[in-house]
Amino acid sequence: MRGYNYKNMNNKNNLIRKIIDYCKENPKKVRNLLIAIVILIIISIGVSMLVEESKKQKYVIYDGENLNEAKYPGYKELIDKLLEEHPNWTFTLFYTKLDWNEVIENEGHVDGRIYPLNLIPETSDYPEDWKCEIDKDKRFDNGTWMCASDKAIEYKMDPRNILNEENIFQFKELNYVEGAGTLEGLREITDGTFLEGDSICNSIIEAGKNSNLDPYFIASRLIQEQGSDGTTMSKGYEYNGAIVYNPFNINAIGNSSSEILENAGKYAYEKGWDSLEKAIIGGIDYMKEGYINVLQNTLYLQKFDVVKTGGLYNHQYMQNLLAPTSEANNMKSIYEISNTVDSSLNFIIPLYEHMPEEISEE
Repeated sequence: MRGYNYKNMNNKNNLIRKIIDYCKENPKKVRNLLIAIVILIIISIGVSMLVEESKKQKYVIYDGENLNEAKYPGYKELIDKLLEEHPNWTFTLFYTKLDWNEVIENEGHVDGRIYPLNLIPETSDYPEDWKCEIDKDKRFDNGTWMCASDKAIEYKMDPRNILNEENIFQFKELNYVEGAGTLEGLREITDGTFLEGDSICNSIIEAGKNSNLDPYFIASRLIQEQGSDGTTMSKGYEYNGAIVYNPFNINAIGNSSSEILENAGKYAYEKGWDSLEKAIIGGIDYMKEGYINVLQNTLYLQKFDVVKTGGLYNHQYMQNLLAPTSEANNMKSIYEISNTVDSSLNFIIPLYEHMPEEISEE
């Protein structure tokens, strides 16, 4: 055969014979070598698994002793104070495994992002440095919203600013708790609103029970989105020749009122929401599938996407930086009015790596 290199072939055969002979003459050394190789492989796999495990987010029920105060400063005292006032409450520690500074960087201004993740209303109710420096004078949404600064985001995201009586319901797990949501409570929050009436209130309670969602959360979210009197999306919007409803303002995005309405109307039209009742039930299913089932099951986590199952940062329900605060206040008020605030409620507390000793300031 032309071109075939018999010399190389002979060299390979000789090497194989030498290896075989060595193995026959030194079986103990060969066995030890193989054992060492196997051990190295096992160690390598084990280290890789430990590294991966260390990155996984986890949830741990707080028992009063299992919170590392040196690593997560300022949490324990605040949680213990709430537990002292509300012994029926439980707290779940959510180890996000995310670096605090990286979280703020990702939640803040990012070049090329069409819609900022966090907006604040154009008012003078907060410090001037709450406006994003880069987009300071730029208007978003319907023209009355501005990009939030890192300082504003830090203040609203720092869990230690939320672990108090006034704000804690931002962390409430949004599951249905038997007996915690009452018709009387819903009457109080819906009285004088577009949700007024026992028929709608009973429907919200039933829908919450069926979907394992807090009915007070459902009502609070609807009023947060629509206001007391309702808007076009709860009164009916004409799209493609049909009257549709979208009270949860799903997909209501854009940089003008007309664009926002068109996007929300198109979504409702495609879903067949031609009545307020259908839109409420459909919106509940949307929240259940899109947020609760991917563990974004608190007001805080629906605003700030720090859950890896949600994809991180971009999967948020609202842009309004102040929304979790006002919505949580509504929920807390209903619980207090209905005398169910001391029910067996659970609160999910996010923990970040490398948190500063000092609590973020306004």
